Amino acid sequence: MTDFATRLERVARNSNTFQQLSRGVERETLRYNADGSLATTPHPQGLGSAYTNEWITTDFSESLLEFITPVSHQVETLLGQLKDIHHFAQTKMGEEKMWPLSMPCYVADEELINLAQYGSSNSGRMKTLYREGLKRRYGSLMQIISGVHFNFSFPDSFWDSLYGEQTEQERQDSKSEGYFSLIRNYYRLGWLIPYFFGASPAICSSFIRGRDTKLPFENIGKTLYLPHATSLRLSDLGYTNNAQSSLKIGFNSLEQYLEGLNQAIRTPSPEFAEIGVKVGDEYRQLNANVLQIENELYAPIRPKRVAKSGEKPSQALGRGGVEYIEVRSLDVNPYSAVGINEDQVRFLDLFLTWAALSESKPMTDCELQCWRANWNKVVTEGRKPGLELKLGCDGEVLSLQAWAKRVFAELALVAKQFDQASGGDEYQSVCRKLEAWIDDPELTISGQLLRDTKQLGGLGKVGCQFGAEYRLSNLEHQYQIYSAQLMEQEVVRSRQQQQALEAVPEPSFDEFLADYFSYLEQ
Repeated sequence: MTDFATRLERVARNSNTFQQLSRGVERETLRYNADGSLATTPHPQGLGSAYTNEWITTDFSESLLEFITPVSHQVETLLGQLKDIHHFAQTKMGEEKMWPLSMPCYVADEELINLAQYGSSNSGRMKTLYREGLKRRYGSLMQIISGVHFNFSFPDSFWDSLYGEQTEQERQDSKSEGYFSLIRNYYRLGWLIPYFFGASPAICSSFIRGRDTKLPFENIGKTLYLPHATSLRLSDLGYTNNAQSSLKIGFNSLEQYLEGLNQAIRTPSPEFAEIGVKVGDEYRQLNANVLQIENELYAPIRPKRVAKSGEKPSQALGRGGVEYIEVRSLDVNPYSAVGINEDQVRFLDLFLTWAALSESKPMTDCELQCWRANWNKVVTEGRKPGLELKLGCDGEVLSLQAWAKRVFAELALVAKQFDQASGGDEYQSVCRKLEAWIDDPELTISGQLLRDTKQLGGLGKVGCQFGAEYRLSNLEHQYQIYSAQLMEQEVVRSRQQQQALEAVPEPSFDEFLADYFSYLEQ
């Protein structure tokens, strides 16, 4: 019996383990007008405070909504919450709709992208200034690309099954070690996610107006596409930062990761220094370091811990170890009114469990570059017949299909244990469905979307047609988990909380920022 099969059997002995997985979703979507153009109106009043509402906020721009579910243990609960939040938001948006694609709708001028506003408190102003820095560093268009983030953790019983009885400190350390093993395997094989679920094989030509690209685009009217691409959102065209490519952030241990991250937030960038930090009375960015703050690190997966008041993300990780992981490589699913569906959640359950139970040797810089090269191949030409990926630094290659089948042989074992624990067939059914997608890449979401884009005559027409359908289905949705009363109460509570924050006397904004970043001097 392999080590993987032994570990799987060990955790499966406790039938509750697989029913106690914790999941949460953050879904981003642009508000847009009937003609397919970006909405330039402020965040809808009826949604309460974007700064303090638990479920509905904004990301980079006033027009970029972000919906956040709390943590739950049932897939049905998770999706029910997400549907309820979408329903409530749509009732407050008038004729505006939610753009159903990751890559932005038509943007006539980048200056139309208004930065998200969070009120007059120092902390609210800092959030907007951070976005001003992103705008000046990378441009606003890149920042309004939408995605879905999947937050995930195992129950303590999972780790107890693997590591046996431990002291509190030993458990904290072994959990962190286990999550970093998972992260390394995610870098190795996580390209399966854009292969199956990538949904940005095409972009609106306005997205690259004035930018150089060597990609051999073909076109359908004003839509540019690559015939075998899966997720241009994850390519160098999309949500990336060239300044970060030189960062040495490793994933062999929590200590190595934090060391690299702390160096990045303390390393001055000559390029960003040219922007200036405060010019006259105008702030242009938080600082001129490679990362203004830790959230600026663009990674397909992040180790996380809920921070205490006043605590930075890295301080929280250093204090308590890894609590959960955030999967960041999911495109918005254009075939779901809420951007993600049940099959995707169940696949992520299986894949992340497999990644945690599989052998995961420490990773060299050479290997990390090799895995990144594989990801880049899959996002730009993942549906190309016979595509070969590197197995490591020694030059050995394997076809995407053969490698995926190898992983699925073990995923099927995980699926069987999940289904035995729940008494159903849902997980094995997802495995069978996706295994067919390995053999026929045109069944993948990017394959379906490119087909529909060609049939309808362009990405704008796809987005407008799907968006109109989803506006109606979201409006017609009946509450499953929440209620209109509960959502309205959160609107009122969030406004009151923001007003209370703004009523407290504060130091000057200059003093506030100096105090916030004083930890960088330590």
